[in-house]
Amino acid sequence: MIHFPAVRQGPLRAITTRLAFAVALVVAVVMVIYADREGYRDVNEDGLSLLDSFYYAVVTLSTTGYGDITPVSESARLVNVLVITPARVLFLIILVGTTLEVLTDQYRNNLRLQRWRKRVKNHVIVCGYGTKGRAAVGTLLENGLEKGQVVVVENNPAALRQATADGLVTIEGSATRSHVLKEARVGDARAVIIATDSDDASVLVTLTVRQLTSGKVSIIAAAREAENAPLLRQSGAHHVIVSSATAGRLLGLSTTAPPLIEVVEDLLTPGQGMALAMRSARRDEVGSSPRELTELVIALFRRGKVLSLADPEGHTIQTGDMVVYVRDDRPEAVPAMP
Repeated sequence: MIHFPAVRQGPLRAITTRLAFAVALVVAVVMVIYADREGYRDVNEDGLSLLDSFYYAVVTLSTTGYGDITPVSESARLVNVLVITPARVLFLIILVGTTLEVLTDQYRNNLRLQRWRKRVKNHVIVCGYGTKGRAAVGTLLENGLEKGQVVVVENNPAALRQATADGLVTIEGSATRSHVLKEARVGDARAVIIATDSDDASVLVTLTVRQLTSGKVSIIAAAREAENAPLLRQSGAHHVIVSSATAGRLLGLSTTAPPLIEVVEDLLTPGQGMALAMRSARRDEVGSSPRELTELVIALFRRGKVLSLADPEGHTIQTGDMVVYVRDDRPEAVPAMP
C-alpha cells in the first residue's frame, strides 16, 4: 500500500465543523420562514409560532415533510423554491459529508497514485525509516534532493506515520518482497539505501534488489557487524557502511585524540561548518595538481577507486576525475566558485 503525505483534519474538529454548518443552516431557514410566517398555513389555523418555524424547517430540510404546515402565499412558495430547496440539498450534503469525503479521498489518492507512477524516476528508495534511515533521508534532502524523489519502504506502522508526517511517499510492506520493491519502482530508481534493523534482513533486501535490477541500480547497505560486510558485497551491495565499527573507531578517537571527534562531527553535521563535497574536474584543471586548486582537496575518485593525495597517481588530475574537497557549509558562507 502506498501512502502519500497529507495534512488531515482531526475527526472531532471535522464533526464539530459539520454540526456547526448544519445548525447554522437550520437557524437561517427558520429566520426566513418566521419572517414570512403569514404566508404559511398549519392544520390548527392559528398561525406559525417560532417553534412552528423550527419544526417546519427541520422536517423540510430532512425531506420528511408531514404536510401539516404548507406555504400558501406566492412569496412563501417562491422562498421555498429559491431558498429552502437549495438549503435542503446543502443540508443533505452536510449529513452525508463523511461518505463524500471518503469517496473524494479515494479518488484523490488514486489520481495522485497514477500521476506519481508516471513521473517517478531516478529516485532514491530508502528501506527502513529508523535512526539510520531518517538520517540518510535528512542528508539526501540537505544535499538538494527533493522529497518527491525519495520513497520509503517500511512495515513498521509508527515509522510509516513518521515518514508520512515528514512529507515522504511511503510503501507499506517488507523490502524483502519483490512486489513491494516493484511498487516502489525499483527498476527506475537511481539508488537503494538499505537501513534495516538486522544484517540478515539487509542481505535479503540486497539480493532482492539485485535480482530485480540486474545490478543497474546502486545499492548502499548498512551493516551492524563488520563480519557481515563481505556477505553484503557478495549479495550485490556496491557500498557497505559498518555502523558498529564506525562507532567503535569514533569512540577510540574520543579517547586518544578528542579534537578529531569534533572535526568528524563538524564534517558530518550539515550547516554548521565544514562539509565534504564532490564535483567533476573541470577541463582547465586537467594536468594540474589537486593541491593547486582553490578548494581544500583531500582525494580524487578515478574509475571507481579513491586516490589519496599521497598516492603517486593522485598527484595529477586526469580527465573524468571526481574531486573530493572540504567546503564551508555555514549558511552565511559564500560558496566557492566551481
